[in-house]
Amino acid sequence: MIKSPLQIARESYSPKLPAALKGSVKIVEGKKTESVADQADIEKLFPNTYGMPVLNFEEGDSTASSKAIGVGLILSGGQAPGGHNVISGIYDGLKKINPENKIFGFLGGPGGLVDNDYVELTDDVVDHYRNTGGFDIIGSGRTKLEEEAQFDKGLENCKALGIDALVIIGGDDSNTNACVLAEYYKQKDAGVQVIGCPKTIDGDLKNEMIETSFGFDTACKVYSELIGNIQRDANSAKKYWHFIKLMGRSASHIGLECALQTQPNVTIISEEVEAKNMSLDEIVDYIANIVAKRAANGDNFGTVLIPEGLVEFIPAMKKLISELNDLLAHHEAEVNVIETNKEKRDFVVNKLSEEVASVFKSLPNSFANQLMLDRDPHGNVQVSMIETEKLLIDMVKAKLKKMKKAGEYAGKFSAQGHFFGYEGRCAAPSNFDADYCYSLGYTASILIAEGKTGYMSSVRNLTASADQWIAGGVPVTMMMNMEKRHGHMKPVIQKALVRLDGAPFKALVAQRDDWATNTKYVYPGPIQYFGPSEVCDLPTKTLIEESK
Repeated sequence: MIKSPLQIARESYSPKLPAALKGSVKIVEGKKTESVADQADIEKLFPNTYGMPVLNFEEGDSTASSKAIGVGLILSGGQAPGGHNVISGIYDGLKKINPENKIFGFLGGPGGLVDNDYVELTDDVVDHYRNTGGFDIIGSGRTKLEEEAQFDKGLENCKALGIDALVIIGGDDSNTNACVLAEYYKQKDAGVQVIGCPKTIDGDLKNEMIETSFGFDTACKVYSELIGNIQRDANSAKKYWHFIKLMGRSASHIGLECALQTQPNVTIISEEVEAKNMSLDEIVDYIANIVAKRAANGDNFGTVLIPEGLVEFIPAMKKLISELNDLLAHHEAEVNVIETNKEKRDFVVNKLSEEVASVFKSLPNSFANQLMLDRDPHGNVQVSMIETEKLLIDMVKAKLKKMKKAGEYAGKFSAQGHFFGYEGRCAAPSNFDADYCYSLGYTASILIAEGKTGYMSSVRNLTASADQWIAGGVPVTMMMNMEKRHGHMKPVIQKALVRLDGAPFKALVAQRDDWATNTKYVYPGPIQYFGPSEVCDLPTKTLIEESK
């Protein structure tokens, strides 16, 4: 492996740990828990792992078994900065408990468990990846562990390798699958524990026990640097509007955090659009009016932040997409043999309800075609493939043309579209994520040693210094509710959306009118790895606002 000077320097960084994890650990159990919703349904589906208590770790005498065990690790879903440090934390924690413990990494994600494709992790392997971005130590994948045949094959492979526990490092869907797997193995008394770790740069795996998912901090800092660079260019050239789509299909946490870091002229928050029942035309009017106000001040430039999943939050579009998802799921074979986009549109229109068909027919053909693209593994529209930023540019341009004819606009509008996604997923983790991920992994090792299953690793109190962080475990069933997937109701971890009554959103609302007409850009610059703690170790502005 060829290493950059930064990577060489980062090898010497020792992630900080909560005080409770530095010596022997005592587990303190809380009260019995229940799911966030649909309690009767979730309890019926998870009789062996429902209602377990929240666990907090404190300094004290450990009751954990120190017998040698085998542990399998799985990276699941999209990459997020810090995954390698989760693995490093698990590895170091297990080796400290017993140097004879063996740690295996299943290659290419959950599919590696089923296919028995693995590598044993050793000092030589792990040490190369400490404090680095990416998931390339063992790779990731999007295979879903949903069928009993997969569970049984995975169990067979674990038994052959002497694996007593699995750690699934992933987002809400991956941890839902981990919970289903934990329940299945517990029901069969299979002797294999399953622990989850909260990963997703989108920030939507979040609740009272999971203050943030790992990777969110780093990704937002990367995106904010890029946004700041673009804003500085815009403020220099003074002739372009930049429409920037940001990752975040199901929630606008990235857009909100980046707005708080960079102070753009326009920030669209999907959850607000839905709450206000805004139409696509109303969003366009909102942006166009700000463009006109800035033009009146002589500022024919600006930045607009757009969440990736915006179209799914516009009520009329949400209803259309919901019907499309069901329609395409039930008529997949018929749609797949249709050759032209026009024929597909005609087929779809005839199957949709009258109200929704009217919305579909009103869309530009290119946009309608994008809504009919193949669905993701969950049966949902692939919003990252929908060029929302280009659609809004075209619609704002058309709106401004009408305003100019009516004498309401006298500026110039030239726009550039951007989509920031992959740029942030494998960045070298910030100090915060390096510390947080290592702590999550170390916590998982203790949950394993204590014989726990069906838990997610939890580290809280994240705006304090790392030694004051609170480590423990939260039952995955506590986070679950029932949702419609592929036309059927299934148990899943409830996604955390931007709260419109929350402090971070209120901070945006308090300042966005000022940012809209005045140029008050902030240029965050690159992630700082070396220097004073107040520069290098800061958490996100979202966490800071939420802790006030």
